[in-house]
Amino acid sequence: MLNRFARLVVAAVAAILIALAPAAHAQGGSLQGYGVVLLHGKLFWPGAFVGGLIAALRAEGAQVATPEMPWSRVRMYDATYEQAMREIDTAVAGLKAQGATKIVVAGHSMGANAAIGYAARHGGGLTAVMAFSPGHLPETAEMREYTRDAIARAKALVAAGKGEEPARFPDRAQGWPYYVTATPEAYLSLFDPDGPAAMPKNAAAMPAVPFLWLVGRSDPIHSRGPGYAYERAAKHPLSRYLEVDAGHIGAPNAAQNEIVAWLKSL
Repeated sequence: MLNRFARLVVAAVAAILIALAPAAHAQGGSLQGYGVVLLHGKLFWPGAFVGGLIAALRAEGAQVATPEMPWSRVRMYDATYEQAMREIDTAVAGLKAQGATKIVVAGHSMGANAAIGYAARHGGGLTAVMAFSPGHLPETAEMREYTRDAIARAKALVAAGKGEEPARFPDRAQGWPYYVTATPEAYLSLFDPDGPAAMPKNAAAMPAVPFLWLVGRSDPIHSRGPGYAYERAAKHPLSRYLEVDAGHIGAPNAAQNEIVAWLKSL
């Protein structure tokens, strides 16, 4: 009789533990239901330098979309900044169609700039925004000086009705100068210091949504500190400014555990 009773107790306890297992997992912060749009940086490709993070997010149950943006090495400014915002809209809609109910827009380098820009326009519908190693700073003194003549020429071409005719313009990636071919309209939308891609202005237009700013201590933008753009965003109690021992390229993978933990905390 005792053995039978013991078996019944063990079976009952096992049934309770099995029943509670999903709830315990949920309390631990599963990312089931999350849809993350992850935008790549300038001159790169979908998923570049964030493969470990993508795998970590998917392992926790999140769906991850990695669209190819107008600043990829293949497309290289074949659309304006506002057109890029609509491409992010398409990626968001795709995740929702797959069942995602909590949408996060994130990006690395220029993709981080775009994630902030998107949040400035659609942040009220987002669960979170994540900016990793933010890049592309058209409004800074350095870029203003570097692109001043090109901006004037692009504006003149647009005024002359040649805004959609490709031309050669200067660009810079992490201090490395080079030239690109783009339409004056696209170039202006991305490089005009007073245009739609100015990150501090877009951060200031964000609603109060959880905002993660990740920066490596060896990344040049680290010296600008949280006051550059992060602190301009509307305050949310779950927002976080995160520094890691990494450079511009390596920060997202170096911080993947912290990123996943932060999302689980929302």
